[in-house]
Amino acid sequence: MYSSELHSYEEGGISGLQMKKTTGKPEKLSKEQQEQLADTIVNKTPAEVGFEAKYTWTLQLIADWIQQEFQQSFTPKGVSEMLHRLGFSYTKATYTLAKADPDEQKEFKEVTFPALKKELENGLIDHLLFEDEAFIRAYQALQYNWFPKGQQRKIMTYGQHKGAKLFAAINYETGEVTHYEEEKSNSSAFKRFLELLLSEYPQGKIVMVLDNSKVNKSQVIKDFLKENPRLRFVYLPKYSPELNPVEGLWKWLKQDVVNNVFSSKFYQIRSHVAEFMKQASQKSQKVIDRLLVRLELSKT
Repeated sequence: MYSSELHSYEEGGISGLQMKKTTGKPEKLSKEQQEQLADTIVNKTPAEVGFEAKYTWTLQLIADWIQQEFQQSFTPKGVSEMLHRLGFSYTKATYTLAKADPDEQKEFKEVTFPALKKELENGLIDHLLFEDEAFIRAYQALQYNWFPKGQQRKIMTYGQHKGAKLFAAINYETGEVTHYEEEKSNSSAFKRFLELLLSEYPQGKIVMVLDNSKVNKSQVIKDFLKENPRLRFVYLPKYSPELNPVEGLWKWLKQDVVNNVFSSKFYQIRSHVAEFMKQASQKSQKVIDRLLVRLELSKT
């Protein structure tokens, strides 16, 4: 009896002996069915496809839907493996503002922002900044962290509600961070921050991208812009904080020096914040990589 190798040689010569890749077991779902599955998970809730009072996809619910839709049986483990192959991961949901206008967001990402970059490249403006404000409280937020199983890290607190208002601007081109602290958030405080920015950038035209808060559009600020025509505002679409890289700066700040940190005096938090901002300014490439690159990726 001929071996399979000999048979291959007789059928195809030397080339017939080349190793062939195994295809493994065939997929239970076709490519089209897998695409339908992915689209269903992303765009529909279980209740919308027949599972009454179910609004979160679990592995078992997905297996049940596959059985219902394609008459194919999967274990939860099998569903998990397939989802990973399809590029899914088990992640926590996040909030998005329901009032956001997707058309306005698209306009900013595909028209307004590219036009600003073009102005910068052509020398029509000299500095492109993104600006935002945040309130840092003495009453710390808690966040996930590694700790022995079954135990929780305990963070001391006096339960005080002191805080400070922070203004910050990131230079889109250089990653440089300028920040300013005030006791309150009002038009006068914001004006003082703008005066600081003009002193930090004494030459050239400045475009600042910022949100639509009442303070940013107050008469005090309108008058200030008239008196300082080299500073121009471009407003983000309403309810679109994800388009402002300074939002990422606040998250980074809180993760590093505010959340899960006990300070017996509020001035210590202020000191930590100031040091963080100093370090961020000295590591402008990290700011660019961590915050500004995301803005580029958001266009896709």
